[in-house]
Amino acid sequence: MKTVQIKGSSVAYLDEGQGEALFLMHGFCGSSAYWSKVIPKLTEQYRVIAIDLPGHGDSEVQDNVNQIDLYADFIYQFLDSLKIEKVTMLGHSLGGYITLAFADKYSERLNGFSLIHSTGFPDSEEAKKGRDSSAQKIDDEGIEAFIDGLIPKLFAPNNVKSQQNSVEEAIKIGYRTSLIGAKYALEAMRDRTDRRAVINNTELPVVLVAGEEDQLIPSEKTFTADGVNIKQVLLKNVGHMSMYEAPEELVKVFVQR
Repeated sequence: MKTVQIKGSSVAYLDEGQGEALFLMHGFCGSSAYWSKVIPKLTEQYRVIAIDLPGHGDSEVQDNVNQIDLYADFIYQFLDSLKIEKVTMLGHSLGGYITLAFADKYSERLNGFSLIHSTGFPDSEEAKKGRDSSAQKIDDEGIEAFIDGLIPKLFAPNNVKSQQNSVEEAIKIGYRTSLIGAKYALEAMRDRTDRRAVINNTELPVVLVAGEEDQLIPSEKTFTADGVNIKQVLLKNVGHMSMYEAPEELVKVFVQR
């Protein structure tokens, strides 16, 4: 892992391979390690940068980065620190929300973008209450109890047993999320705005990836736009974690043979 200082806080990231830059952002309570099964193949064709978002993995919390637009600003500063002008941005779940905010504010820094098990929809009122309940659970029971309940729901039901090692790996990664980092992310996801128009209106290449058995974000919430610049990919027998559940299929979406 490499590190860089952003506003006095340490940010951890991977930077491997050569060529056009792919920038990978993990989901809530994940880290750059979420991409470990796909990075080796992606680096055959691309320079791959995978970040630990603030308060996740080995990255320290960024003070008051608790809104999606602020995460996007942070990513802008991070790319500047690496002197990277343009990237193709791949965002998983929470990372997808940040990707849309970045595309909305800083489209000139993108060659294209992808939502992986993510959506342009905002949270429903019920979902907002769920975010607050999750924050309360973290306060009451700690991050480990929260992660134990969260991670199995991210996998397709049949994969929870058949891919138990991956489930356990994701749980261990989740344990490393700081309480403040998790609560900032929950607040940001709760308060995010409707950004479906970003997908509809962009002229950039867009890839929308959904899991057929995703229990958190069904495909119809991901496939909200269609056009000559938009590619929709539905992965079968996959939940919310294709980078674990079907890494080879996910790589094929982005690697040109």
